[in-house]
Amino acid sequence: MNIEFKISKKPINYKKALRFLEKRVNLVKNGGRELVWLLEHPITFTAGIRSSDHEILDKSINVIKTNRGGKITLHNPGQQIVYFVINLNNRKKNIRNLVMQIENVIIKFLNIYKIKSYADKKNIGIWVRNKKIAAIGIRVSRWVAYHGFSINIKNDLTDYNKIIPCGLNNKNVTSIKNENKKTTNIRKNLKKLLLDHISDF
Repeated sequence: MNIEFKISKKPINYKKALRFLEKRVNLVKNGGRELVWLLEHPITFTAGIRSSDHEILDKSINVIKTNRGGKITLHNPGQQIVYFVINLNNRKKNIRNLVMQIENVIIKFLNIYKIKSYADKKNIGIWVRNKKIAAIGIRVSRWVAYHGFSINIKNDLTDYNKIIPCGLNNKNVTSIKNENKKTTNIRKNLKKLLLDHISDF
């Protein structure tokens, strides 16, 4: 498959990353190369298309509105983000299948760190007990899917106190560091799983 795997070692500004994604979407629509991008952001709060203002608990924070699915969420250093631009015209035109395959990759990734997790049909994302460890947000334009998912690795979870993450005020969040102190080879292991399973997307 003609896919570019891009890994950024330094945190990338959210708006800059979004502009890059949107340019790649236009290229992929015209037959260009698909993308999988592993990166982190500096502390950033983003609001998806289903978000509401009451989910912002700290009114002093800056929230960036975006066109992905989902509600308000947080990105900060120590959280691993995977963005992609995938052409579903060349794959299964099935958004639910795409989400399910992403869920499977995240669950298998967490298994490497001996963390038992699960997907919740009512509340999209990946959970450890009743705590959310990974968020998924996707937008599809002319069957080109983009945005992606994030996994809490060793980020500062207290930043979530400023919002109601993903609209779920009765749920907590967690990270790999909280569940299992080992946080080595994150990108290596995640890239291998994505390479192994990207054909199922």
